[in-house]
Amino acid sequence: MTVRVRFAPSPTGMFHVGSARVALQNWAFARQQGGVFVLRIEDTDAARNRPEWTEGILSALEWIGIARGAYEGPCFQSANAAEHRAAAEKLHAAGNAYYCECDRDMVAARTSEAYRGYDGHCRDRGLGPGPGRALRFRTPNDGETRVVDLIRGEPTFDNQLIEDFVIARADGSAVFLLANVVDDQLMGITHVIRGEDHLSNTPKQQLLWTALGHTPPAWAHVPLVVNEKRQKLSKRRDKVALEQYRAEGYLAGAMRNYLMLLGWAPSDDREIVPWSVIETEFQIADVTPSSAFFDEKKLRAFNGEYIRALGAEEFVAACQPWLVGEAPVAPDSPGAIAAPPWRAEDFAPALFAAVAPLAQTRIGVLAEIVPHVDFFFLAEPPADEASWAKAMKDGAAELLGAAITAYETAAWEAETLKTTLEAVGAERGLKLGKAQAPLRVAVTGRTVGLPLFESMELLGRERTLARLRAARQKLTA
Repeated sequence: MTVRVRFAPSPTGMFHVGSARVALQNWAFARQQGGVFVLRIEDTDAARNRPEWTEGILSALEWIGIARGAYEGPCFQSANAAEHRAAAEKLHAAGNAYYCECDRDMVAARTSEAYRGYDGHCRDRGLGPGPGRALRFRTPNDGETRVVDLIRGEPTFDNQLIEDFVIARADGSAVFLLANVVDDQLMGITHVIRGEDHLSNTPKQQLLWTALGHTPPAWAHVPLVVNEKRQKLSKRRDKVALEQYRAEGYLAGAMRNYLMLLGWAPSDDREIVPWSVIETEFQIADVTPSSAFFDEKKLRAFNGEYIRALGAEEFVAACQPWLVGEAPVAPDSPGAIAAPPWRAEDFAPALFAAVAPLAQTRIGVLAEIVPHVDFFFLAEPPADEASWAKAMKDGAAELLGAAITAYETAAWEAETLKTTLEAVGAERGLKLGKAQAPLRVAVTGRTVGLPLFESMELLGRERTLARLRAARQKLTA
């Protein structure tokens, strides 16, 4: 039997990191088993579906390593509408479903305000199709439904506690429960790997599988991804869109690595592992059933490790979109940038290549490269009044003047620039840390950043002295 898994997102918004994790788990499982990964776009919610969201799904999957053309699809759920209706009619004809005209208010009036499910009022009324009449599945009154789950064992559900659930609306269109089952049957899905929030649907869907004459797939419900308060990640409350992390400069390899470790661990307690290792070692049965904490700080640490592991040319290439104004864009990403602050003609690729090693060990996401190197490509250093006020204390003008004089004739290389300033500072009773603070702000615009003397060497004598003189003049004006 060929293993066939599916990933079935809805094109109704940006791509959730939890969805990305499930997609990767399906992908790893299929690759490991020599199986097939099917992408199904569940697009039956016409009011919310948008073509750009479908393209966003394809782009997001490609970014995390699930390349277009390497899987079956995308298939669209809407294409199976006729098969959904046929399945509903088959269930009705076999006595496994019946029409019901009750709405929620009617049920609540008959039962109580503590409504917990349908009361079966129309179960034996023999109603036919008509306006306002939905089709409900006739759940068995006795026995239990046992779900074999590769992660959670064999959760068992008492059939008496499962209401007669709706499978088709009054207009004949199938609801999620039925459409999902029919699609999986049509596509020959053997394993359903999805989030645990769908576990409550599983006994209902398993009943539908059996009623339609098919053997249910193997189920695997992976743990939910939660925030620091152990709450399910929410688009309204948390930063959950994969596009946001991409726009801020997270590397695909780091994101892929981190997401796979949410609920699963490779051998030897390793964390930073290449995809080839993950694909070899991943076992769906080893996924923990406990909720997985999405820790953005840890993800950032992962990303920093991946950035530092890049070769020099790889790092320069990875930074290019943020340096030339072609970085991916996502709404509500405070760490992303729309465009660099310098003019395109002022960016010097050779200078950046020389600067890059200084920055590579200091950034956690690629978007941070811009504020680390902007002073090289701007006519003047960035204006930061807080940094200026902090560094330009009494005596700063005199110190700058002495440094200017010394640097006019000093050899222009980092170590000499450092020892020269040490001497200038010592004459005034200042250690190097205190002495370099005014120079750093004068040259770079900020109190923290790349190594100062290496930066001055790359900036050049003429531009460095011009900035020191401008700062001194501002202090003495």
